[in-house]
Amino acid sequence: MPESIKNVLEELKAWCEKEGFKGYDPFDGLNSRFFQRLSFLKSNRLARLFWIQLFKNSPINLRPLLGVSKTHNPKALGLFISGYCNLYRLTGDPKSRKLITSLIREIISLKTTGYSGACWGYNFDWQAKAFYQPINTPTVVATSFIANSLLDAYEIFKEQELLETARSSCDFIINDLNRTYDEKGNFAFSYSPLDKSVVYNASLLGSRLLARVYHYTGETDLIEIAEKSVIFCTDHQHPDGSWSYGVAEFHRWIDSFHTGYNLECISEFIKYSGEEKYQNSLERGLRYYLTSFFTEEGMSKYYNTSLYPIDLHSPAQLIITLSRLGRLHEYIHMADRVMEWTIRNMKSAEGFFYYKKYRYFTNKIPYMRWTQAWMFYALSEYLYYLSILPERNS
Repeated sequence: MPESIKNVLEELKAWCEKEGFKGYDPFDGLNSRFFQRLSFLKSNRLARLFWIQLFKNSPINLRPLLGVSKTHNPKALGLFISGYCNLYRLTGDPKSRKLITSLIREIISLKTTGYSGACWGYNFDWQAKAFYQPINTPTVVATSFIANSLLDAYEIFKEQELLETARSSCDFIINDLNRTYDEKGNFAFSYSPLDKSVVYNASLLGSRLLARVYHYTGETDLIEIAEKSVIFCTDHQHPDGSWSYGVAEFHRWIDSFHTGYNLECISEFIKYSGEEKYQNSLERGLRYYLTSFFTEEGMSKYYNTSLYPIDLHSPAQLIITLSRLGRLHEYIHMADRVMEWTIRNMKSAEGFFYYKKYRYFTNKIPYMRWTQAWMFYALSEYLYYLSILPERNS
């Protein structure tokens, strides 16, 4: 399996590099030049929501027809940086080093200004059920993945400005995000400075970054703030080990890759803080995750209640979650089954991966962030993890 994974990664890598890491996104419909000219629709919440869902769910790519250009998505670039860091660790290839440097330069140029620290959003206006966010509105999700990628590069190259930028992102999380408190004084971070939503994976991603930066700087206030969010989110874990996506009534679904985020964040908080008391929550969550979202045939469920649609993000997240938990070797047969099915059913002849597979058709649009960046990162994690397996077990 490792050799076939290596070949698949090389094909995907070549395709992404050929595209210059620019692409479309499931949620970029509001970038449509046609839509932007229709001011009576542009200002209407329901029209924005409908337009995004139309682009997101259509198996036909409407973007070239309606004026959506391929652009760089900051979060995608962060995932590519983390993936290339894995490849550089594996091979020491100067080309990987050069690409890491180039991607970091691009990411820094895409920072959103006007906040307490380095932060990033998405390259499109975004209308969700809970809120509307104009283009480049910074979020804890995008910021945390990007800052973590800079720390991945820092661990290799020891360039102080990478650590300083990631530390600056902690100021954004602490000072600019809203907080929802419980009766014990613990809290969840909001998704962005513009909303007050409670989304567990988003809050935990903020906690993970604070904990990881604490590991380098020793600032106790970072780990103390992070733990209050961890307590809030683990207190809201269901008895069976699952989490809803969030607190709001329309956020009550349970899905695979956001569960994976929760698990890797709690695991890394334990790693950096040394607080083992959250291990039970982690184990219950992992048991639910592995038994609820993956079939014996290797199919990856998006939601806990149905097999379809199969979203490429879900199998990619399995590899990342098991790797970040240090458990990939433990579940390697399961991971291989999932990868084999995914490669057989969701990989194109050109090297890129499809978006979603439904019962009767497949959406084959090659989204750069949602599919290619995640699978690139996942495949690199798979190869890097196995290369250092004795070290992980020591």
